[in-house]
Amino acid sequence: MNEATPHDQNAPSDPPVGDSPTPSRRSVLWTAGAAGLGIGALGGQQAAAADPRAVGATETTGAAPTSRRAATMIGVPFEGRSTVRVGIVGLGQRGGSMIDSFLALPGVRVVALCDVVRAKAERAARKVTAAGQPAPALYTKDDQDFERLCQRSDLDFVYVATPWDSHFAMARVAMLQGKHVGVECPAAMELSQLWELVDVSERTRRHCVQLENCAYGRNEMRVLRMAHAGLFGELLHGAGAYIHDLRALMFSPTYYEGPWRRRWHTRLRGDLYPNHGFAPVANYMDVNRGDRAVRVTTFGSPSLGLAAYREEHMPPGDPSWKESYIESDMSISLVQTAKGRVIRLEHNVSNPHPYSRLNILGGTKGVFEDYPPRVYLEPDRNDHQWGDFADYADWDHWLWKEHANPPGGHGGMDYIMLFRLIQCMRLGLVPDFDVYDAATWTAPLPLSHASIKANGAPQEIPDFTHGLWKKPRPGIDSPKPAGD
Repeated sequence: MNEATPHDQNAPSDPPVGDSPTPSRRSVLWTAGAAGLGIGALGGQQAAAADPRAVGATETTGAAPTSRRAATMIGVPFEGRSTVRVGIVGLGQRGGSMIDSFLALPGVRVVALCDVVRAKAERAARKVTAAGQPAPALYTKDDQDFERLCQRSDLDFVYVATPWDSHFAMARVAMLQGKHVGVECPAAMELSQLWELVDVSERTRRHCVQLENCAYGRNEMRVLRMAHAGLFGELLHGAGAYIHDLRALMFSPTYYEGPWRRRWHTRLRGDLYPNHGFAPVANYMDVNRGDRAVRVTTFGSPSLGLAAYREEHMPPGDPSWKESYIESDMSISLVQTAKGRVIRLEHNVSNPHPYSRLNILGGTKGVFEDYPPRVYLEPDRNDHQWGDFADYADWDHWLWKEHANPPGGHGGMDYIMLFRLIQCMRLGLVPDFDVYDAATWTAPLPLSHASIKANGAPQEIPDFTHGLWKKPRPGIDSPKPAGD
């Protein structure tokens, strides 16, 4: 499996240096602009009140800001359509590559592209026309142009692949303008923002999905089906991680559009990127579908790796010398679920280490561990020796059986993820995951920071579902649609 390239993108970002996770000026402008837009056309549905709910939850209590004012989005299907019309915001490393997967999918038309770097939008537009589609509209005027893209009446879905601090505002605007939206990791940077995404999704009846490609990895989907079939017995524990040496990329003058990703290491101490590790294990354990993540406690190592790399590789006078890094080189979190299960999350992008997402699942009948993949399950094994995971290939998900060699990055899981999303949209199916999953998978980001600052004190993970997690329901392990 290929390494998971970071979800980096375009718009130049220069967040303030310091301990407080204060939003950048651009984030404030984006949020303010979103509040003024109101709710646009909702495909014939009655628009809810346009005034945004005042969000009062703190970053550490996990309490809901107010009682629910709209119906849940759990179990709500997309509207069926023969063609999904897509707008893409952010065409850097991630968005610039994901457009290839969109163009490879049946029933997709790329209608509009947005990036503050016009050359990147033009390069992506050439891919669209080379694929035989009409030239897309370009939005490159300024970092507010995404709002004008979202206002188009000929879009069904907006894909957001920009720097992290813009994800919340862009997803919010897209839904308020009547579009379903898919956001790269993480969904937002603050707990109150996660609550507001839930609220806006419910009020507008638009889906906000976290485009978590690692949940669609071949190994992850095989383990998911094995777990649901009972091969691991009663589930007890799991682990996931994002361990990826990004030092050279974070200090590169060209890989990211500005130093936005490195600057987050001057602002937060916790797990900056929990989704890749958390989402697959949460799926194994049916989190939000019969179980719930209830609390997280985090400890962090000293922050030494980026400063050491800078000392060795960056010349005097480089702007990075003004930065003070506080983000723990290694953060280790423990998440406990309502059923008492334990999930370990790790994050380290600042030290030498081979790539790993850990991807571990254990139960009363055995255990799976990835990197490299190996399995030990009774009654197949009783010799204290790891078994070959390839022996369980019959448990592959139907998506991987149909697309044994999918195109695209990260071993094909990018394509599998988008194929399934577009399939759900075209056939009018319930998405594999929803805004409640996006919020849950992202919540350890702000809460791990709060836990480290509180010397490891547990932090409550909100119940974004308002109690509906207790009801089992399908997720990524959904059956193949009939007749498709």
